[in-house]
Amino acid sequence: MALAKVQSCAVAGLDGELVDVEVDIARGMPHFTIVGLPDAALQEAKDRVRSAIQNSGFPFPRQRITVNLAPADLRKEGPAYDLPIAIGILIASQQAIANLDSTVLLGELALDGNVRHAQGVLPMVALAKERGLETVYLPEADAEEGGLIDGVRIVPVRSLVELVEHLSGAKHIAEFSRNGKPQPSLPHWEGTDFGEVRGQEHVKRALEVAASGGHNVLMTGPPGAGKTLLARALPSILPGMTAEESLDVTKIYSVSGMLPSQTPLISQRPFRAPHHTISHAGLVGGGRRPRPGEISLSHRGVLFLDELPEFSQQVLEVLRQPVEDRIVTIARAQSTVTFPANFMLVAAMNPCPCGFYGDPTRECTCSESTVSRYQKRISGPLLDRIDIFVEVPRVEYEKLAGISTGEPSSAIRERVGRARDVQAGRFAGTRLLTNAEMTPTEVRKHCQSVLDEQAQSLLKLAMTQLSLSARAFHRVLKLARTIADMANAERIASPHVAEAVQYRHRLRT
Repeated sequence: MALAKVQSCAVAGLDGELVDVEVDIARGMPHFTIVGLPDAALQEAKDRVRSAIQNSGFPFPRQRITVNLAPADLRKEGPAYDLPIAIGILIASQQAIANLDSTVLLGELALDGNVRHAQGVLPMVALAKERGLETVYLPEADAEEGGLIDGVRIVPVRSLVELVEHLSGAKHIAEFSRNGKPQPSLPHWEGTDFGEVRGQEHVKRALEVAASGGHNVLMTGPPGAGKTLLARALPSILPGMTAEESLDVTKIYSVSGMLPSQTPLISQRPFRAPHHTISHAGLVGGGRRPRPGEISLSHRGVLFLDELPEFSQQVLEVLRQPVEDRIVTIARAQSTVTFPANFMLVAAMNPCPCGFYGDPTRECTCSESTVSRYQKRISGPLLDRIDIFVEVPRVEYEKLAGISTGEPSSAIRERVGRARDVQAGRFAGTRLLTNAEMTPTEVRKHCQSVLDEQAQSLLKLAMTQLSLSARAFHRVLKLARTIADMANAERIASPHVAEAVQYRHRLRT
């Protein structure tokens, strides 16, 4: 009888959890059992590991093999335990000798013994560093991703044979090394540039304000006015992510299995545009073992909802809490998982089903009751969480036919970056990054305390005439603070409040 123990990792939400892989080989009828709440993919590891060991030139023990994955109350998912199980079997059967006390092993095995990509490598390596473990053996394809975490030796493994030879000292595997600490690249957007968008100067201004402070936007206008085009151009004026932001976003995509193989570090802000048929779980996240949804995949970036009223009411209402709290919590019977969801919500809609309500050139074919029902698909509480409402009218022929281009995105991005720098200095030492993230405490400190008298009078008048809620009042102040930052003004003056208030107009009813 022989016993071996190696360490691997599981992913719970966005965090890693250490898993002890214990292998016991005892006399008896040949039998291979895996215990410790394995899922179907992990149960199939028995066949993958057996074939990988045999095809790598090692005899597979014809005895009773029991693999225990501890802790037993944590559900284990996926094929990333193949490599530690195989090494555990080889050590227990005395075909390999190694001291792996401060080591983590990760990787799926092909039937020929090659080691394949594993999901969630970044949070697993981060956990290894946190627990003081020195070395992580992982698939060669994931070495770049694992190397984003400093202070841990990353050893890229191509095959089971190669790892066994390395552990026995017969053949050395070079440790992965990166030349310098990875940094996000300069912002570069391959989509639409603002300079190519004809007309709509007031909408561009609204989007510049939104980008400067991280505010939510709803654009309303007839079909073909350019709402989608403007939304897709928005990422081109957003500043680049910091190293910390890039790691946060990369971790989400790593756990979701959506990290591009040639892009170990995501440096561009995400832009997600789900179709209106998306499910509740697809938007928020979920499943038996919760996975990030679209709102988490757009963390630190833009979530664009085109044709907003066409989304189901249930899907739209679940946005209320993430938009306010910037996190989403998914509760299941076995566990509760929290994902980050700090995104800019940008939505677009027609004013009515036919799209031409209020259009000066085309007649609307919808009745007043139809228009009202259509617009009321968006609930008041959700609208209250949107900072900027802007009309996108039809573009005139002269502007469309002109050959001159507008102001390029690069120039607008510089102004947005300067406004973000002001906010970074204001919120230094806190977890806040933009004005839109301010709580009532910060609003009182950074907005209400710096209002001049005329601005206070104008704000009081707006509160009375527009019947603003307390939430809308705070959002107007945050917006005015952003507009003042763009003007490099310490105090919030009446022009800043006036512009913020004019973005609060509601949909026609």
